[in-house]
Amino acid sequence: MSSKGEGSTAPIQGSAIVDDYGMLSSWTTPHCCQWKGIRCSNLTAHILSLDLHGEFVDLHLSGEIHKSLMELPQLQYLNLSYNSFEDSHIPEFIGSLKNLKYLDLFSCRFSGKIPSQFGSLSHLRYLNLAGNSLGGSIPRQLGNLSQLQELYLADNSFEGNVPSQLGNLFQLQVLSLGDSSFEGNVPSQLGNLSHLQELYIIGHHALKIDDGGQWLSNLISLTHLYLDSVSNLNRSHTWLHVIGKLPKLRELGLIDCSLSDYFILSSRPFKFNSSTSLSVLDLSFNTFTSPMIFEWVSNITSSLVELHLISSLQEGSTSGHFGMAMNSLRYLDLRSNTLKGRDLKSFTNICTLYSLNLHMNNLTEDLPSILDHLSSGCVRHSLRELDLSNNHITGNLPELSVFSSLKALFLDQNHLSGEIPQDIILPPKLESLSIQWNSIEGRIPKSFGNACALCLLDMSSNSLSEEFSVIIHHLSGCSRNSLQELSLQGNKINGTFPDLSIFLALKKLDLTENQLSGKISEGSKLPPSLEYLSIQLNKFEGGIPKSFGNACALRSLDMSKNSFSEEFPRIIHHLSGCARYSLEELDINCNQINGTLPDFSIFTSLKGLYLYINKLNGEIPKNIQFPPQLEKLHMYSNYLRGVLTDYNFANVSRLRELYLSDNSLALEFTQNWVPPFQLFFIKLRSCKLGPTFPKWLKTQNKFYYIDISNASISDVVPEWFWGKLSLQEGMTIDISYNKLRGIIPNIPQKFLIDEMSLRSNQFEGPIPLFLRNSGILDLSKNEFSDSTLFLCLNGTIETLYQLDISNNQLSGQIPDCWSHFKSLIYLDLSYNNFSGKIPTSMGSLFNLQALLLRNNNLISEIPLPLRSCTELVMLDMAENKLSGLFPAWIGSNYKKLQFLSLGSNNFYGTLPMQICYLKNIQLLDLSINNLFGKIPKCIKNFVVMADNMSSIEYHDYSFRIGESGGTNSYELNGNLTWKGSKQMFMNDELSLLKGIDLSSNHFSEEIPMEIEDLFGLILLNLSRNNLIGKIPSNIGKLASLEFLDLSRNQLVGSIPTSLTQIDRLTMLDLSHNYLSGNIPVSTQLQSFSTSSYEDNLDLCGLPLEKLCINEEPTQDPNVKVHDDEYSLFNNDFFISMSFGFVISFWMVFGSILLKRSWRHAYFKFLISLADNINDKVSVFTMIFKVDTD
Repeated sequence: MSSKGEGSTAPIQGSAIVDDYGMLSSWTTPHCCQWKGIRCSNLTAHILSLDLHGEFVDLHLSGEIHKSLMELPQLQYLNLSYNSFEDSHIPEFIGSLKNLKYLDLFSCRFSGKIPSQFGSLSHLRYLNLAGNSLGGSIPRQLGNLSQLQELYLADNSFEGNVPSQLGNLFQLQVLSLGDSSFEGNVPSQLGNLSHLQELYIIGHHALKIDDGGQWLSNLISLTHLYLDSVSNLNRSHTWLHVIGKLPKLRELGLIDCSLSDYFILSSRPFKFNSSTSLSVLDLSFNTFTSPMIFEWVSNITSSLVELHLISSLQEGSTSGHFGMAMNSLRYLDLRSNTLKGRDLKSFTNICTLYSLNLHMNNLTEDLPSILDHLSSGCVRHSLRELDLSNNHITGNLPELSVFSSLKALFLDQNHLSGEIPQDIILPPKLESLSIQWNSIEGRIPKSFGNACALCLLDMSSNSLSEEFSVIIHHLSGCSRNSLQELSLQGNKINGTFPDLSIFLALKKLDLTENQLSGKISEGSKLPPSLEYLSIQLNKFEGGIPKSFGNACALRSLDMSKNSFSEEFPRIIHHLSGCARYSLEELDINCNQINGTLPDFSIFTSLKGLYLYINKLNGEIPKNIQFPPQLEKLHMYSNYLRGVLTDYNFANVSRLRELYLSDNSLALEFTQNWVPPFQLFFIKLRSCKLGPTFPKWLKTQNKFYYIDISNASISDVVPEWFWGKLSLQEGMTIDISYNKLRGIIPNIPQKFLIDEMSLRSNQFEGPIPLFLRNSGILDLSKNEFSDSTLFLCLNGTIETLYQLDISNNQLSGQIPDCWSHFKSLIYLDLSYNNFSGKIPTSMGSLFNLQALLLRNNNLISEIPLPLRSCTELVMLDMAENKLSGLFPAWIGSNYKKLQFLSLGSNNFYGTLPMQICYLKNIQLLDLSINNLFGKIPKCIKNFVVMADNMSSIEYHDYSFRIGESGGTNSYELNGNLTWKGSKQMFMNDELSLLKGIDLSSNHFSEEIPMEIEDLFGLILLNLSRNNLIGKIPSNIGKLASLEFLDLSRNQLVGSIPTSLTQIDRLTMLDLSHNYLSGNIPVSTQLQSFSTSSYEDNLDLCGLPLEKLCINEEPTQDPNVKVHDDEYSLFNNDFFISMSFGFVISFWMVFGSILLKRSWRHAYFKFLISLADNINDKVSVFTMIFKVDTD
């Protein structure tokens, strides 16, 4: 591009600029003066103006500004606002455009500092750098811009003092310094700006006005003054009197300046010089606790048109003087205060009031009383807008016609209830009525249909239960010509979909989440002006009528979450009328729609297509193309198959979201294909992308989310892919369940990765350091072999919340470096080869909620510092070699614990009473240890186990990210022996599982009767212990029990008849005890095999072959100790041992008897052995005595 309007497009279309939205599509002709955004001189043909402002999200340039912009020295106007030059700095070379008069870089996402070269733009009159992420100090060189009239620097991150050189901008008319981190005093040199008309300062309580603000008195042209969060205004009244003398002041904002009743009381009476010109006063976010503020305002000025007191009042009742004095007030904003209904009397005589906003106050009276307060004065004739939303108002909708000028009434989120009276008359000028989020029942009155000015009716989230066709009939009076928006979502409206064509002005209809059903008939026509229709979350069936395709203004159609079952090609055919030109969003997700994909290319305006979770099937035709304007394509969770190629995506340059997961699709793009789009979200789980790593991803530089898991990729991840992790802040990467291999390089990483999953691959070597900069990190089921540097490199890690490195090849001791991890919530080191002791530094993980160390080779006791991890919800250390007494502090300190698995270790001793402090315990697995003694009776304190309701309410596996961040959730899984095999229970299943497994220990005495109180138990395994006595008689109270194993104990007596009450029992084992008598008769107990009862010699009845006679066994009771079929010490063993002993004895003793030298050596050995044993016993006795003392 030359300065005379001919040449290349380099200044904007250089290699660093990205035009995703076709803003430069007209830049193809030879003469650039004809291009959109360019204006040239009629005399010289020099380019004078370059206007390429974007439009927020939908239309913008990105990348970096090319330095060849310097080739336009005659440029006077440059507007690049609302573009996205994220993370780039403002180019310094802009300062060389000496003729520039207008420069607008508002909201361009620039970072860095303001170039000091801007001080050379001597002709500049307008400079807007607001709404970026600029930092540092404001360069003093800006004070050289002697022609500058408007300067906007708000909404950045500047630091330091406001430069006094700004006082040299004598022509300045507007100065905005809002919302940065300035400190110190506002420079008094700003008083030199005698032409200044508007001044906006936001101080964040670090910026002050010194010397009583005397410099403000020189701003004689000032019309707008807004001081927000200036810290010292409440310490002096001088500045207020100075402001009061400004003759032209029209708007004054003193927002969040710590002003109070005391400040008002201590100020001497005065009246603003501008009392006749001041029209807007904003005193929001101060602390006025009494209504005297109203009197003070009425004393200083009587000309106010707007008064804002948001979040400033605790009560507001005042005398009628305020209403009489405010004879110009039209807008009164009292949001977020604590006003009551009686306070409204103060405003009844403001005869000029148009708008009264009482959103989020403390109005608790019934609505008729509140409106009665307001209707007692002249305000009933003037009031046009009344907002009473987000209060606690009760009652029902009363007569409103007395408010003759009312145009808008907002009653959302109150406690209104009952049916609206059918004879109610709405105000004749009412345009908007919103009553959403209340408890209104019944019908919509027919009188609503006679509100001839009604444009908006919102009754969402109530309990309306009428048929939709009746509602439409009631609204079909004159309001059918005016109504533009009807929202009825979240009610109980039933019936089917009627003809709506008589509503000539209707643009939006929301029927989401009702009880509408049946098929939509062909006679159901849509309003001719309808733009938005939502009928999601209903029970509609069948298909979409062809009449919907004739809605020529329709832009959004949401029919998701119903039971539509038509073939998708037929739906598209029915919508192919004039709607194909207007439709921008089509959402039919979560239905039963079948068939394959048709060609969508005729839908020239379609931006969003949502087809997920349906029954779409068949092979996708090779020749279809997606609509050219498409931005979001969501087709996941269907049954589609076939191959998608670059031909299918050739025209979709605006595509941003591609969701194809969970189909049987393959993406096969040509070797060096460059997609025309830049994706933000890539979800291709279970699509076939391999076997090589997809090369086309190399062209994608803007994605925040990528899921290519289970994509049949068997390859080394190219280094360019790892490099892309530093392109965006907060990325989510999921490349799990492939066959990706190799060593991951350690790349520099400047941004936090929200979530990274490399699960179930073949990565090896050390865990790379850059992954420390993740929020959630899953490296499980790989072949990583070294974690030391990853865990132990110096520096605190604040952002890692979840770490799963289970099922790898990590060995040696667990590194003792856990004090670095300040935020860790979830840690899984299971199924590795770690050995040695559990590191004590794990006790510094104060936020830890889940610790899983299962199936390693860990030894010794659980370290005492772990008692500091009081937030634990799950502790799993099973299948190790841990030993020692069961730690009593687990019960004392882990009050939130829900899952405790210490099975398959070497713990010994009795269970301490403190274990019963675990009120939230849901799964207790202490199986296969050496615990003994009795089972504590206090297990009745296991509150969750005693609740037979679903315990999902107890499980909130989530954590907060930072102090101001959102929340994230994680899944837990638990291992348990279930029906003879070890099974893993995932999050949803685990949340329902309640169980106790104390099997394979040495517990003795009786089963405590208190176990009958654990009504919610699903699993109880006490097998392979030494329990005696009877089975608790009321064990049948455990109605939720599915698994009961009491086998291999010494239980006696009969099987309790209450056991027949448990109808969910799927596994029962009472074998190898001393039970006797008849097996109780029930469908459940007789359905188990004989193995469930075997080796109880005195037990009889089905399913055993031994029958009972007169409820007694057919042979004498036999309580003789039985042989254990699983025991080594059976009869065969003893017989074999006898033969072996006799033979061995005579072989050894006979040899000694016959050979003298052997005999002497043998007896010498016995004497030496006896002396050795005697010495060791003596030493042991002394040690034991010392320990005892």
